[in-house]
This record gives sequence, C-alpha cells and structure tokens, in this order.
Amino acid sequence: MQEFSDIIQTILAWQNILIYLISINLIGFFVMWLDKRKAQHAKWRIKESTLLLVAALGGGIGTIAGMYTFRHKTQKAKFVFGFPAIIVIQILIAIMIIFKI
Repeated sequence: MQEFSDIIQTILAWQNILIYLISINLIGFFVMWLDKRKAQHAKWRIKESTLLLVAALGGGIGTIAGMYTFRHKTQKAKFVFGFPAIIVIQILIAIMIIFKI
C-alpha cells in the first residue's frame, strides 16, 4: 500500500502539475487557433463541447487567450462566460483541496 501512496505523491508533485497545466493551456490555445482557421476556410470544425472540455481539463487560460487573440467565439455567451466560470470553479476546488475545506 505504501508503494501506491508513493506513486500518487510522485504524480501529484507540483512540477508534474505545472507541466500538465502548461501543456493543457498550450493545447487550449492551439485548438482555438485551429478552429478559427477551419472556420475561415469553411472546413470541418472542432465541436464546441470539445473546446469546453479542454477548458474544463485545466486549459481555461489558454482557451481564453486563444479566443481573444484570434477573435474566435467572442460573440458566444457560452464561451465568454463559460471559460471564466470554469476557471473560477477550478480555483475554488483547488482552494478547497489545499486548505482541506
């Protein structure tokens, strides 16, 4: 049982969490760019649910940055309010975990 605990502690080390968050936010930025590019060329699009999922998985900052950098989905309330709401919820959850509330 101790080995499992050691594995979990290694996975949840702050360096690994930081690498994950940087990666998922870069992915969020990239998918917003890709979807904007596809929209401009009238091609296959990334589902809105996929964009929201990337934000929910920790890529909220990257998706918001991509949304405003590429001026993509800025007229849709689902994204203008949804991405920040996801970030706020994630911050609240992190605070609850850190302070064991």
